[in-house]
Amino acid sequence: MAVSANPTQGGLVVPRELTWRRKIASAVLLVFIRLLMRTWRMEWKGGVQCAVTPGPVIFSFWHNRLIVALAANRNLVRPKWPSAGMCAMISASRDGAFLSSLVAPLGVVPIRGSTSRRGPQALLEATTWMEKNYHMAITPDGPRGPAYQVQEGILQLAQVTGRPIIPFSSYVHPKIRLRSWDRFQIPLPFSLCEMRYGSPVWVPRDADEAERERLRVELAKAMAEITRD
Repeated sequence: MAVSANPTQGGLVVPRELTWRRKIASAVLLVFIRLLMRTWRMEWKGGVQCAVTPGPVIFSFWHNRLIVALAANRNLVRPKWPSAGMCAMISASRDGAFLSSLVAPLGVVPIRGSTSRRGPQALLEATTWMEKNYHMAITPDGPRGPAYQVQEGILQLAQVTGRPIIPFSSYVHPKIRLRSWDRFQIPLPFSLCEMRYGSPVWVPRDADEAERERLRVELAKAMAEITRD
């Protein structure tokens, strides 16, 4: 979907807001999602055996598993990684506005921005929330792909905050897959959602470009190891 440029105020990019039609569509879809989530069976499956790091962390999960990650946050993540709450980096585009209207009622604070729009502003907001002991959720291949390719933005946040990245993925069956760029996954009613996570990836505060690239490849490999389509 083509997205027009975001408006600015005082040199700052202003996130797009929903039209009234999209607000209605969001409210209807949210009811459906809440009902659907109640039927899913969520459980940890395999993954690594590593000590859970105290304090806020940065969860890395693929864009096409967003809805599953929201359900996992409520049912599995909170008990294992206690915190003040969860934030999610979401695009400042119109599509991002729609997504924000869905995640906020589910207990996730949306932070509007991406590497292409409102990046520095979003990075500052994310850092502020993490200082308040909020976890951060980022889709490293979002918002526009390519699918399953880790971009550098998540590493920048880890370097600035000094907090670890937790590779996070899921395998869902049965499910439907949309014809979007990432083949977005939606579990069917009563689906089994098997959640996996990998060892933390730390980005030193003094990491240079070469070190960040090495860690980007390491994160991509860790994500691939716990991802099953």
